[in-house]
Amino acid sequence: MSRPQRQRAARRSGSFRCRHCGLDVPLDAPGTAHRNHCPNCLWSRHVDDDPGDRAAECGSAMEPIAVCVRGAGEWVLVHRCTFCDEIHLNRTAGDDNPLLLIQVAVRPLAQPPFPLERILNVL
Repeated sequence: MSRPQRQRAARRSGSFRCRHCGLDVPLDAPGTAHRNHCPNCLWSRHVDDDPGDRAAECGSAMEPIAVCVRGAGEWVLVHRCTFCDEIHLNRTAGDDNPLLLIQVAVRPLAQPPFPLERILNVL
């Protein structure tokens, strides 16, 4: 079966294969209407210009680089395209890997843009 045939079959079956970790991901996602990232590794694919439109021509992998929080406390993944550097915000889903969500959220604290020793000098 060719790659386009596999992709069409996956869409008919209600899933897609994650290009980063290889998981078969169901299109249905608790908490969001447009599944656009893998709940296992949180990576996405640059397929949308606007949520759910599947109009982007890039198609490259999108790395989860941060988490932000909307007004009501909803966590949102920040993805950056590995090819064109476009940034997209994607709602988290109820089945997303909670450990990876926390890991992405604390990454700036674990890797600050300055030596941690500088904090000791300020105190």
